[in-house]
Amino acid sequence: MQSNITIALDMMSGDHGVKASVPAAFSALLAHQDIFLILIGDKSSIEDNISDKQKQMLNTRYSIIHTSESINMNDEIVAAIRTKKNSSMRLCINAVKEKAAHACVSAGNTGALMALSKIILKMIPGIDRPAICGALPSKKGYFHMLDLGANVECDANHLYQFSILGSALVQSLEISTKPIVGLLNVGAEEFKGNDTIKKADQLIQKSNINYGGFAEGDDLFNGKFDVIVTDGFAGNISLKSIEGVAKFITFFLKQEFNKNILTKLSAILSYPVMKSVKKKIDPRKYNGASLLGLQGVVVKSHGSADEFAFTQAINTAYYESKNNLLNKIESLIYTGLSND
Repeated sequence: MQSNITIALDMMSGDHGVKASVPAAFSALLAHQDIFLILIGDKSSIEDNISDKQKQMLNTRYSIIHTSESINMNDEIVAAIRTKKNSSMRLCINAVKEKAAHACVSAGNTGALMALSKIILKMIPGIDRPAICGALPSKKGYFHMLDLGANVECDANHLYQFSILGSALVQSLEISTKPIVGLLNVGAEEFKGNDTIKKADQLIQKSNINYGGFAEGDDLFNGKFDVIVTDGFAGNISLKSIEGVAKFITFFLKQEFNKNILTKLSAILSYPVMKSVKKKIDPRKYNGASLLGLQGVVVKSHGSADEFAFTQAINTAYYESKNNLLNKIESLIYTGLSND
């Protein structure tokens, strides 16, 4: 376990930039006494959003690296990588590469972050491709799902590697010491699924992964699995479908509650229950998708993240670093190879 954790933050990233990243940074500093933050971005913009009280209390626990360059959401990825050598995103990843930071967090362009991370940090030996892993709410708290869009096509070995990455992540986040891993499929029976899924099932069964078998779509939220493994095509569609259903239900609830005086009254009476439900499924609580498989900890915050959501992404990077995520991945790779 790491004693002091240093995290580099891409302060200029996301829809809100320093308006979200600066207060989030100081929330993380107050929450974790063993954390040091490297704030990378426009120095004057960052300092303008730090209060005098924060400077006095916490000035020894952060540093600022100035850069005027940032990669925007609309930037063409290849061009941004080639021309923006001093972007806040690149400097964050460089800090991890140079061992100046244990992890980095960015709310910037996902494609650029993934490409730069893979180029600069390289892959962990034994892992072929990086995967995006995120948390979603379930009956028992939440579960993690990967891949969420980095790899549209995967073979059986890739899915097996994702099971290693997901299991190690959940362990490092202190959720479970033996997370139950499920492989997303069209049915729970052994004969169902395509050849890739069946081969991946056999590979995971032979490993030391705590494997719970096939997971169907309606298993996602029942709390049966801690980790759901799938390819990026199905994973991204699942994620976007979940987001769409949530908006769909919210739309109809508002529509029904606003029909007449009686429904508006019932809305007032049910407010405490609705508030509690909203808090449990608030997507900001689960912000911070991990780019797994790299030789460094990289966390992607949602582009629309506010202060609260960006803080959760920093927390994810903190726990992954503190609990040696990379060592856990390498250990699972080694034990898996030993069993082959």
